[in-house]
Amino acid sequence: MAIARNQVQDDNGTMVGASFWYERIPVTYWIVAFILIIMPLIASNFVLFQIFGWAFILGMIALSLMFLAGYGGMVSLAQMTVAGCAGYMIAIFGDSGIDAISLNWPWWITIPLALIIAVIFGTLCGALAVRTEGIYTIMITLAIAAAFFYFTRQNYTVFNGFAGFNGVLPPELFGVNWRGATAFYYLALFWAAASYFAVLYVARSPFGLALQGIRDNPRRMAALGFNVTAHRIAAYSFAALIAAVGGILLVWSNAQISPGTAGIGPVIDILVIAVVGGIGRPIGPFVGALLYVLLRTFAIDVLVSVGLPPERFQLLIGLGFLVIVFWSPDGLLGLWDRWRARSQRNRDAHIRRSAGRDIAGDTD
Repeated sequence: MAIARNQVQDDNGTMVGASFWYERIPVTYWIVAFILIIMPLIASNFVLFQIFGWAFILGMIALSLMFLAGYGGMVSLAQMTVAGCAGYMIAIFGDSGIDAISLNWPWWITIPLALIIAVIFGTLCGALAVRTEGIYTIMITLAIAAAFFYFTRQNYTVFNGFAGFNGVLPPELFGVNWRGATAFYYLALFWAAASYFAVLYVARSPFGLALQGIRDNPRRMAALGFNVTAHRIAAYSFAALIAAVGGILLVWSNAQISPGTAGIGPVIDILVIAVVGGIGRPIGPFVGALLYVLLRTFAIDVLVSVGLPPERFQLLIGLGFLVIVFWSPDGLLGLWDRWRARSQRNRDAHIRRSAGRDIAGDTD
């Protein structure tokens, strides 16, 4: 059976063959995908689990924020809280080291139930936040994050208070230890890629286009018959699903969850990751997450090597992000775009100069 190409009409109305879908994907994307697939062959377990695994998870949670901010114009600081809610549900309904609280239900009940509760929680957060705009949206979602943090820390009946839950491990499906370095790397990579392509698909769907129209001019979209509030709340629900998957992977990665997992610090970190990577495109959060993990992992070693106390590692991370944002409000992707544009201008100028010399030589 022949594989059909996408067909288009030429100027005479004749159907002609266009390129296959994969032929429109840039070569760079294929190279990055190939490197990520073979990464376990060239990287150590530490790099796979602590660097890339963590970066994929934080990138997913930051991606949910990017979807709301980039396509909906809504900056939510509750995405890490939604991820923490999903992580807590995994620990409460599934297995953990706290047998007095955990219900020890099977994974095929625990995981869907955790996702459903986290999405409902994220939807309720959105229902409150969409009635505000700008700085007020940031403040109300930050208030939700702070309330969740203090509630989990003070509640010992359900959330086990300050200690939280330990021994929260992924189920051994198909005889695979999914917390092993290679297995967890591929697990996190799969869901990170699925989240990335889901955001791309939704952004180009009628819902995503309507959401972007609401971002740019909500009054005009309302006049055209679109329910602005419903679209915004639905965006929070979709973003909550992505954050919830990231939260489940996060609790499996750490094998524990506590109030500090979704504390104020991690909440701000997710915002920084999204902004530094580039909040305008879905790939930005993953770029920012990788940079954050690298700085977080090796900042202490850098400080010790120059004779500074290791407790100052947050200062080094903050300075790195400050430099990036100062030079490029669009984050690392903005720097990359500017470098490409400058290189293209230099090439064009070189071509024009070369053409001018050739014309002058022909004239002589």
